[in-house]
Amino acid sequence: MSLRNYLDKIKPSFEKEGKLHAFKSVFEGLETFLYVPNETSKTGVHIHDSIDSKRIMSFVVIALLPALLFGMYNVGYFNYTLSNTYNDASFFEVFFYGFLAVMPKLVVSYAVGLGIEFAWAQWKNEEIQEGFLVTGILVPLIVPVSCPLWTLAIATAFSVIICKEIFGGTGMNIFNVALCIRAFLFFSYPSTMTGDSVWVSTNSILGVGNNLPDSFTAATPLGELAQHTPITYSISDMIVGFIPGSIGETSVIAIAIGAIILLWTGIASWKTMFSVFFGGIVMSLLFKSLGMTSIEWYEHLVLGGFCFGAVFMATDPVTSARTETGKYIFGFMIGAMTIIIRVMNPGYPEGMMLSILFGNMFAPLIDYCVVQRNIDKRMKRLKTKK
Repeated sequence: MSLRNYLDKIKPSFEKEGKLHAFKSVFEGLETFLYVPNETSKTGVHIHDSIDSKRIMSFVVIALLPALLFGMYNVGYFNYTLSNTYNDASFFEVFFYGFLAVMPKLVVSYAVGLGIEFAWAQWKNEEIQEGFLVTGILVPLIVPVSCPLWTLAIATAFSVIICKEIFGGTGMNIFNVALCIRAFLFFSYPSTMTGDSVWVSTNSILGVGNNLPDSFTAATPLGELAQHTPITYSISDMIVGFIPGSIGETSVIAIAIGAIILLWTGIASWKTMFSVFFGGIVMSLLFKSLGMTSIEWYEHLVLGGFCFGAVFMATDPVTSARTETGKYIFGFMIGAMTIIIRVMNPGYPEGMMLSILFGNMFAPLIDYCVVQRNIDKRMKRLKTKK
């Protein structure tokens, strides 16, 4: 109650005639984040519920924490392993190294993204939108640990402005903002997103850990396949997450914990999630039967960003299909296209990013076709009765 009373006390300062009115949007954003607004809609039909969009975003952030924490440990794990000092390091030392490597990316992501959203909201005299609560934590999870901070800042600014705000802000964007950031980095700064050495930290951080040797290899499993070399990692390493890759995409177990949270809270659609995996399995079995790939279907699911994309990206309620039937079609399209890109385009062994962005583009069309089909069926029934 003391916090509530304090906010009520300082609130007049942020109103139109207050001395801090320039920061009204910032105050309202903080207030609605801490407390459910007591305002209700005056017109139209609305569902009144304490779980607003900020609470939904908060649950998604919680679901992402296992992948973030494991990603930090994995960064330290590879630093110490490749420098042959892992056996001499404690768990805390390994994790702390990864924490120091990942945290600057998290700070840059939120500082740039939220800074733009705060300025935009103040300029438009609107409330601060909460969509970047999730995007801000997604960004460092889908890039290599060696991605330069300045390129991350440029990509974040570009995507927030061009891929979100000009469409009207949260809820109006066509494409997944976090994936637009990754796509911008991939096409504008490919040297920071591809190659063997970009997936591990190559420098000692604040004296923690050791510099890696001048010559080493740390290709991702998908990168090894693209080079037609055998995968050097076991299936257990792929599931647990001790493989090179983007910070938050390596551990299937951590991602599965996040999936359980999202499904249990009802935030993510199991139909979309299931369909992505089903589409990936069907296409993997097809290519395997045609002799076009040597990878088993279950290896495709645990490699790269397949699981992460299926759980956290494809289920984005803003950019995915919203009709129940459309969710099946949308998810199947993404899963199948990911495997098609992986198998038939060796120059780009991942596939999930482009597949989801492609699915985002067709999501409105899918929903339109599903709705129109239902309308046509009902019209036929009416004609039959007459």
